Amino acid sequence: MGWLWAIIVGFVLGLIAKAVIPGKQHSPLWLTTIFGILGAIVGNAVARGFGVDETPGIDWSRHIFQLIAAIIIVAFGDMLYMATLGKRKHHRTT
Repeated sequence: MGWLWAIIVGFVLGLIAKAVIPGKQHSPLWLTTIFGILGAIVGNAVARGFGVDETPGIDWSRHIFQLIAAIIIVAFGDMLYMATLGKRKHHRTT
């Protein structure tokens, strides 16, 4: 069940990150989900580093760290995608 939640949270975080980042992102949905999963993992580690391990109720601060990490990872990941595989795919379709 843990992997299913990781995929769901990664999917949601990736989509929110894509919506927040200005401009068009070209990375496919599966890659955005992976970036979101990585954002959740990194965000949890950063939150733990700031002393926010678990709180009673909803962990808003941990979720904020996860979202910020997902935004950064999606932005850089999309740049890397376009610099490598994305340009070749983009040129083939035009």
